[in-house]
Amino acid sequence: MLEFRTEGYNGYAVKYSPFFDSRLAVAASSNFGLVGNGRFYILELTPNGIVPIKWFTTQDALYDLAWSEIHENQALVSSGDGSIKLFDATVDEFPIQGWKEHTREVFSVHWNLIAKDKFCSSSWDGTVKIWSPARQQSLLTLPTQTCTYSAAFSPHSPDILSCVSSDSYVRVFDLRTPTSASNHLTVQIPIHGAGMGAGKPGFPPASGAVPPSEALTHDWNKYRPTVLATAGVDRTIRTFDIRAPNQGPLCAMIGHEYAIRKVTWSPHLSHVLLSASYDMTCRVWSDGSETGALATDTDFMRSGPGAAPTMGRELGRMGRHTEFVTGVDWCLFGSEGWCASCGWDEKLCVWDVRAVMG
Repeated sequence: MLEFRTEGYNGYAVKYSPFFDSRLAVAASSNFGLVGNGRFYILELTPNGIVPIKWFTTQDALYDLAWSEIHENQALVSSGDGSIKLFDATVDEFPIQGWKEHTREVFSVHWNLIAKDKFCSSSWDGTVKIWSPARQQSLLTLPTQTCTYSAAFSPHSPDILSCVSSDSYVRVFDLRTPTSASNHLTVQIPIHGAGMGAGKPGFPPASGAVPPSEALTHDWNKYRPTVLATAGVDRTIRTFDIRAPNQGPLCAMIGHEYAIRKVTWSPHLSHVLLSASYDMTCRVWSDGSETGALATDTDFMRSGPGAAPTMGRELGRMGRHTEFVTGVDWCLFGSEGWCASCGWDEKLCVWDVRAVMG
């Protein structure tokens, strides 16, 4: 395991470069992101360990980052002052571009993996915005009317994006649909719907609903275009199929002791997820789809609303962090298993998932 200390700054997000197998970046904030500066690190994995090749200090906290899909040296960061900044590793000191339309903290940014001239952001101001690096104003604003923690484009379609919010809903927007009164909203899934998981361990009896709680993170499956995973304050990871928004979750993964701050699907294996939590652990999970434990598409579509989900299983955990773990990401290159995590302990860890799997 390799470690790097973001001294004086508490990590919020880490991302591997999509262009270089040895480069990653960390967005961090002083004073746990409550007040003070932010710092954006661009780091290199070398035979001598993790070496910083550039860092930028910002006037406000940084909560997320996204590498550009069109320029290998550029990356976005989202800030507590409502701004988004684009930095270039070859340019000293200042961002090469900036945007500010959000009126509250920008908690996520995500670059479109297919239409690479666009990216999106989500904010506590109750909106998701779509941007182009070539324009100073946003291209489109999608209202959610609630604090929105995470937004992401589908890796399978340039026009579909999703978000999760404090009201415990997954929203899916299709930009090909008419704006009308729905503002491109095509699917709205209640994460904590009545009867979802009833009778399963960790869930309430069949007569009641799971109490709604804030959804903090989500991610699209890289191999199954209609499947996404959500997680948040209730410590449970759930997977959903957007083709059947009223059927409830496909799978539930229970085990974290505190809120889950980040969840991400493996880029190599369709059934494997990685999560980071306030319980100071990162955990590896399987949703059971590789063994057939998960219902087939036909079985799922036939099942009634509120059907109990399949229970996923924990494959292993990493407990080297000593504070909240807030960011985790898979390496796209090489054998499946290498990942990076960061947290409020001012520590970046690069490690192999296979080393912690039982």
